[in-house]
Amino acid sequence: MRQGQRLKGFTRSVTHDRIAAYADASGDHNPLHLDEEYARSTQFGGVIAHGMLSMAFVCELMAANFPDTWHAGGKMKLRFKAPVLPGETVEVTGEVQSVRQTEQGQVAQCSVACLKPDGTEALSGTVSAPVS
Repeated sequence: MRQGQRLKGFTRSVTHDRIAAYADASGDHNPLHLDEEYARSTQFGGVIAHGMLSMAFVCELMAANFPDTWHAGGKMKLRFKAPVLPGETVEVTGEVQSVRQTEQGQVAQCSVACLKPDGTEALSGTVSAPVS
């Protein structure tokens, strides 16, 4: 890994089925994510995906790019910025900002984002991962 290197990203379609599956896996059955009638009465005007689902996509990005080290010491500092709606396809991207030496070895600091179809950041922030 080197400064300026783009991480291998991907896209993910966010469907009602994916949201329901995430609700079952996480145990988060908040009606904002599952009940259209309830969700229409909120500031969002309809169902939205769990923010943690977008965060899971970032974890997937990091695990794919740092397969041997991410789960042994990766750290995230992310901010939720916009809701992801059912039917949207998000792009998950990242770039190495720096690689530094620590007592535990080299660590890559990366900027990451989960982008909505119009380019709006649904989530963004920084992550660090040990480099093998």
